[in-house]
Amino acid sequence: MRVLIIANGERPAKSLFLSELNKADILIAADGGALTCLDYEIKPDVVIGDMDSFHRKAGLHLNIIVDPDQETNDLEKALNYSFKAGGRYVTVLGATGSRLDQTLKNISVMAQLTSKFKDIVFKDSHGWMKILPRSYSLKTKPNTLISLFPVSGRVDGIKTTGLEYPLNSEPLENGVRDGSSNRATHDEITISHQNGILLLMVYENL
Repeated sequence: MRVLIIANGERPAKSLFLSELNKADILIAADGGALTCLDYEIKPDVVIGDMDSFHRKAGLHLNIIVDPDQETNDLEKALNYSFKAGGRYVTVLGATGSRLDQTLKNISVMAQLTSKFKDIVFKDSHGWMKILPRSYSLKTKPNTLISLFPVSGRVDGIKTTGLEYPLNSEPLENGVRDGSSNRATHDEITISHQNGILLLMVYENL
C-alpha cells in the first residue's frame, strides 16, 4: 500500500501535493499537516499526533488519533501508524523547513524506521531524499545535483558511478569529508556502500 504523509514543515506546492496524492492509497496528516490538507480542500483519512498544532474544527468530522507520547514526534507517530495499516511505500511532504532541528529530527526518524518499509522518500519543492540500501541505482539527467550525507557519522566503502566526482571504496565522515554538491554526468548513477547509514539527496531543478 502507498501512503502519503503530510507533515507540519514547509508547505508543499499544491501541484506537488495533488500529484503525490494521486499515487497514494491513504493520506495521513501528522498533526499540523492537517492544516495544509484542509487549506487545499482535501480531507485526510487520518490525523495523528499530540495535537499541539491542529485543533478539531466545529462541524468537521475527521478521524483523529491523539497520541501524547513525547518520546516520538508526529512524523514518527504517522509512520508507525502507516506500517500497522499495511503501508510499505511512503512519501512524506512537509518534512523539511525553516526549523533545522525539526528537519534533522525527521531525517533521524527516517533513518530509524526505513528498514520497516519498502521505501520512504521525503519530497519538497527543491528535490527529494531517502536512506539508501547497500546498493542502489537511479535513472536521472546529466547535471542533476547529487549529495550524499553520512547520517550515522561515518559510512565506509562507498562506490559510485555516473558522478562528476566518483568515490571508489572511500569513506564519508561528518566533520572530516562530505559528499555534498556532486553532479550526475550520465543518465544513470549507481551508489553502493559497505556499512553505515547513507542519505541520498537529489535536486533536479537547481
